[in-house]
Amino acid sequence: MLPSEEGGAMSAKMELAELPRWEMAVYWFLSFASHLYSFYEVHRFSKEHEESLDREVQLEKGYLIWGFRKDPTDFEWSFWSEWAWQSLLWTLIGHAVVSKLFGVYLPQSRKVILTLYGMLAAWWLLGSRGIAVLMLHLSVSLAVAQLCSPILCWGCALVLLSTLHISSLQDMQRGWYDSDERYYLLLFSTAVCALRCISFSLELCWNPLLVRAPGQQRSSLQFRKMRMFIMQLYNLTAYCFYHPLFYNGPIITYRDFSQQMEKPVCKVSAVWALCRIMRVCVWWCLAELMIHLMYMHAIQNNETYLNILPPWALGGLALAVVQFFYVKYLVLFGVGSLLVTLDGLNPPPLPRCVSIMYSFQGMWRHFDVGLYKWLIRYLYVPLGGSRRGFFQKLVSTALAFSFVCFWHGCHDYLQWWALLNWVGVLVENAIALLLSSAPLHHIIVRFLSPRMQRRGLAFISAFSTAMLILSNLMFLGGIHVSWVYWKRVFVQGWSNVALPMVGFLYCFAQVGLDFDQKQSRRQSSTTPSS
Repeated sequence: MLPSEEGGAMSAKMELAELPRWEMAVYWFLSFASHLYSFYEVHRFSKEHEESLDREVQLEKGYLIWGFRKDPTDFEWSFWSEWAWQSLLWTLIGHAVVSKLFGVYLPQSRKVILTLYGMLAAWWLLGSRGIAVLMLHLSVSLAVAQLCSPILCWGCALVLLSTLHISSLQDMQRGWYDSDERYYLLLFSTAVCALRCISFSLELCWNPLLVRAPGQQRSSLQFRKMRMFIMQLYNLTAYCFYHPLFYNGPIITYRDFSQQMEKPVCKVSAVWALCRIMRVCVWWCLAELMIHLMYMHAIQNNETYLNILPPWALGGLALAVVQFFYVKYLVLFGVGSLLVTLDGLNPPPLPRCVSIMYSFQGMWRHFDVGLYKWLIRYLYVPLGGSRRGFFQKLVSTALAFSFVCFWHGCHDYLQWWALLNWVGVLVENAIALLLSSAPLHHIIVRFLSPRMQRRGLAFISAFSTAMLILSNLMFLGGIHVSWVYWKRVFVQGWSNVALPMVGFLYCFAQVGLDFDQKQSRRQSSTTPSS
């Protein structure tokens, strides 16, 4: 299901056949050409309405391309870009220097120093009151975890998360800072730390001896408990205030963090580090290039423009918005992953390109891999997952999506987004079960060649991809944006827009299947035989 520990995607139910090279070349060409042409249409529409868009959203003066202005209306990109140049970039560089120095000269003290550095960096930006809020969350979570009850830990976590949406507390915390941006930084940091507190608390419930205080066998029971609590609080603080992942992720479970932090740091070549830095810079330039050439977010926020966009520009806008979201997180996660790797830890894989995602399950597995693994370990599997029957599978998946919705803020559009994703995963699993059932599978194998089976799978995936893009547009733009797309594509344009769109999405699905097939072969070739 959702996040399923078993797989369950339709493509996993059958052996994918190789298609002729010329046919795959056609799919690649049509996919690439449709992206370029639709982006060009969005660019042309942006330039035609540049003056009116400037009056509405105040386009910024561009600096990446001479003579082009910049769309500043993506809050997340503008927010993190501003903070990066103000302070975050420099504190991250400082973390890399401190980690390298202590890793070489005082490796036994590296964890303590990195914890202190992370707290000092957070204090510099969030202030003493912000640190106090975070430490309060950590202390309350740890105190409840001493009861070794996962249910109580989850209840405590949900209560603490709900405090982020109490208006009186929001007003009070806003008053601590001279700008809303610092308050949002505290809000984001607290939300991400909540996931780490849940991870630590549940690991402690499942393994009460996760942290032991050495050398205290002869001490009194009360003293041993106090020392144990202090050691646990130190480990939780080290985990939550680890600076490269503090503000935005990606998410690493406490089990992985604690195991990898204790290992010796592997040496990384300067050439490798330089290549990774250059790669992040290329992604950043690509994101900036997109918002210089296409005012996609400003257009998306105006329903009038959405209703008058030509069909190709409408499709291009949808692709541009989701592609920008992908590139944005390549930058945000790429910086943290680079520093995590330099520290000797294994970060989750970076997001996979959304244009080769052809299922809801694939999107959840391969975009935010850290969050996916977190959901699997702490929600889906403990709730029963796929091992206790179909009904338990439905409940486990629904609760996992409900938590993601609640963690993001539980706004009305997020509720519909979570529901659409849940239904999409259920439908994909139902189709996979239907296709793998004995009678239908026998008919498919008998009357369809392996290549036709793959083409049929891609055709089905095209419809799943359409709904996946619609759900992403709802997440990124709200209900009104997805409603305009639904109306223009599937109601008004079912014959002249929807049918060609399904054709191009069929090509996208074939490219995605080809990518998965090659990756599967690569993994099998590197796996040692038993």
